[in-house]
Amino acid sequence: MRVAEAIEPDEKTEAELRRLSKGRRVEARVQQRARVILLAAQGWQNKDIADEVKLDRRQVALWRRRFIEGGVQALLLDASRSGRTPSVTSTVESHILSTTLYEQPAAGTHWSTRTLASYLGLSASTIRRVWLRHGIKPHSQGTSKVSQDPLSRFEDALVDVAGLYMNPRERALVLSCAEKSQIPKLNRTSSQRAGTMHHDHWRNGTAALFAGLKKLESTVISMCQDRHRHEDWLKFLRLIDRKTPKHLQLHLIVENQATHKRPKVQAWLAQHPRFVVHSTPANGTWLNMVKRFFCDISEHGIRRDSFTGVADLQQAIAQYVEHLNRSPKPFNWTVSDSDTAQVTRAKSALARWAISAEKAGASHP
Repeated sequence: MRVAEAIEPDEKTEAELRRLSKGRRVEARVQQRARVILLAAQGWQNKDIADEVKLDRRQVALWRRRFIEGGVQALLLDASRSGRTPSVTSTVESHILSTTLYEQPAAGTHWSTRTLASYLGLSASTIRRVWLRHGIKPHSQGTSKVSQDPLSRFEDALVDVAGLYMNPRERALVLSCAEKSQIPKLNRTSSQRAGTMHHDHWRNGTAALFAGLKKLESTVISMCQDRHRHEDWLKFLRLIDRKTPKHLQLHLIVENQATHKRPKVQAWLAQHPRFVVHSTPANGTWLNMVKRFFCDISEHGIRRDSFTGVADLQQAIAQYVEHLNRSPKPFNWTVSDSDTAQVTRAKSALARWAISAEKAGASHP
């Protein structure tokens, strides 16, 4: 005859089991499991315990084994179950996705949950759940542009910029720099309700905002100008030179624009070797962290306000930047799903670069 394995709890464990077996706020099923273990500790066999606590003998054996393997904590948790068989198989889900993305309805430009459900013979709620699970929104129109730069050139620039975020240099300052040009000066008629404006407005003049976001501190160096020219970019570089410690090397992440390549700009950079410029690849603005700052200042400092002149607009921008610098909050550099593969390749290249640099240092002490 098979004999169940003996259970010999210590005093602390036995006291915990007795508390669980009689506690008023303990679930009935947990009380039942604790009684099973207490009776087993007294030398009872599974059949007798099953008759006493009104359980099947196999359940008693199950909880004995779980207690031996996991202690009292194992009695508090239910084992994971397979659950109900999914009504939508992977084949059906794949068919829904391929139809949504690569086929067009006969009368329309995109699918809705009802039209696709009628076409595939499924319910609209099933289509909605599959779309929600995969983040598909056929009603939202998106655009994309493929970079025309050679892949090797793109990879080099990607590794260069991604390396500044993931492996910052020592005794250096990383600034994400960009320009937000043609910010409109809108004079709106106000509404009596707070935070709202009428749709009519008068537009007279624009401003260009130059901003450099310090990666570690998330403080901003900014400058407003009437226009966006290479002379204005030079003024901004001089401003950065004045407002940063002279002993630090400056790594500037900038967009690949014509104003940054003008001969006067290149000549000034050659005279100031502590400035190291890292250009983002074409259509790679997602690499520039300062874009997050531009979104915030547009949403919270400009879009919902009214300005009577360009000077008022520039003053509002300056006040927003001053308030941000008093209590800065770090901007986390996040990567969208479409760019994950590119950053993964950048990480691999950075790892290879680190290994080769270490080997070179070992061979040349």
